Amino acid sequence: MIIKKYVGKSEEEAVEAAQKELGGGIVIMNVKELKRKGLAALFRPRQVEVTAALEEEGDIPKPVRREAPAQPEQRRDTPAAEREKPGAAAENTQNIEKRLDSLQTLLENRFQQDEAARQEQEQGETQQSAEKKEEEPSREEQEREKFIRLLYNTMLENEVDEKYANQIIEDLEKNKKPNLPFDYILANVYQKMILKFGKAEGITEALQGPKIVLFMGPTGVGKTTTIAKLASDFSMGEKKTVALLTADTYRIAAAEQLRTYANILETPFRVIYSEEDVKQAVRDFAAYDFIFVDTAGHSHQNEEQLDNMQKLLHAVGEAGDYQTFLVLSATTKYRDLIKIASSYKELTDYQLIFTKLDETDTLGNLLNLKLYTDTPIAYVTCGQNVPDDIECFNPQKTVKQLLGGKA
Repeated sequence: MIIKKYVGKSEEEAVEAAQKELGGGIVIMNVKELKRKGLAALFRPRQVEVTAALEEEGDIPKPVRREAPAQPEQRRDTPAAEREKPGAAAENTQNIEKRLDSLQTLLENRFQQDEAARQEQEQGETQQSAEKKEEEPSREEQEREKFIRLLYNTMLENEVDEKYANQIIEDLEKNKKPNLPFDYILANVYQKMILKFGKAEGITEALQGPKIVLFMGPTGVGKTTTIAKLASDFSMGEKKTVALLTADTYRIAAAEQLRTYANILETPFRVIYSEEDVKQAVRDFAAYDFIFVDTAGHSHQNEEQLDNMQKLLHAVGEAGDYQTFLVLSATTKYRDLIKIASSYKELTDYQLIFTKLDETDTLGNLLNLKLYTDTPIAYVTCGQNVPDDIECFNPQKTVKQLLGGKA
């Protein structure tokens, strides 16, 4: 790919210079007016800088549009970010650019594809009838559509489900207006994706007595380590009192691991075997701020273990105020995540925790499952270090990566 900058007294002059050197197949990536400093600026003519790119080979395939569920009509209480007009959004461009890599960098990284097929297609289009030529979109519209396809394909490469990627692009098309700059399109998609993630409340304190926090999930997702990280953060960072319980009597190693963390944090630890043990533990630790409960990891297809989980949830509900979190691995296939989330959704409402973000380069499943379950993501983990490798979920950071930016 060839990327060059051209300077002229006007945008048209700079574009003309680019076309003379690179030909008619260029893509204008950025246009800006050069600001001169000092007194000499008063006597120098205005200059405009145009960044133009020419792909050397290949074509970027158009997104396959499939019918997506009808979107609900915009409510009157739609957040201001979604009601924003182009003029207002332009004023927020600098804030968007601080969160995302520059638009030019994004294009440079993603336009590394062959150009020969696209040029052949364009030559064929020039042979169409005059009537069809009149209906062809302008060069600016072609570039706009090309950039939208770029965003679409970037989402797919980050494993955003095709259905949700189509919904995002269709939302953008509904508000389609002529002559929208690339940075406004990017800002619009960026803001809409952040709104789709929403915000989770995380772990909150009870109004009276301890808050019981129960952690569920399949085996091997790092549930016990996640509990240790949160317990360390609340006890050492926020100076809260935390007691640790485990109902995982299937794996001795899991109970001993949590016991070890409890000893390091100097917090009480107890193994519970029945619903009555849960109620007694809540009474014994009534003066504590939080009681974290580790549960046995099991297959979502095991009906007996799901029944045991249901009984534990019932006992916890009778014992006091509680929250539940479903702990999942970001490396799990989306199809399996759907089955796991659905089986636990039949038991109780929950917030999501995603682990092992450091073991994958694609984060599309975070958006997929959020939209599938309509359940907020509260925390994410990115390593084994206790308590460092955990943080509250940051939708801005995740959307940036989904759109091709750097972490």
